[in-house]
Amino acid sequence: MPTMWLSDSQKIGVAFCSGGGFFLIGGVLLFFDRAMLAMGNILFLIGLTIIIGPQKTLLFFARPQKFKGTAAFFLGLFLILMRWAFVGFLVELYGIFILFGDFLGTIAGFARNIPVVGPYIGAVVDRAGVAVRGAELPV
Repeated sequence: MPTMWLSDSQKIGVAFCSGGGFFLIGGVLLFFDRAMLAMGNILFLIGLTIIIGPQKTLLFFARPQKFKGTAAFFLGLFLILMRWAFVGFLVELYGIFILFGDFLGTIAGFARNIPVVGPYIGAVVDRAGVAVRGAELPV
């Protein structure tokens, strides 16, 4: 069996990030449940730290061009913890878009290769202009 590109710890980090995504989706579906949104954010941050390492995670969030996104993300997390779940989620969503927006073009390129829905995703991406942004990886 061929080996994967990810180490065992990185696979665990992907599992944490996936769990965080599921908790975030569940929190939104349950009308912005504060506990699920908070758990999703914590799992996402733990997973990101495990995948790329603590130093690279700090460097990513501390980059000067990403300061606005970092501030919005952590302010949103703080607002969620302070029982302002809907407002906190919106602020956090803005921060995520600023932090990972440059990577959306790369994600869209991969999504175009999905067999059945790929062409439709490509049409939506072209209309939205997401791929026009740089395809720079976030780390």
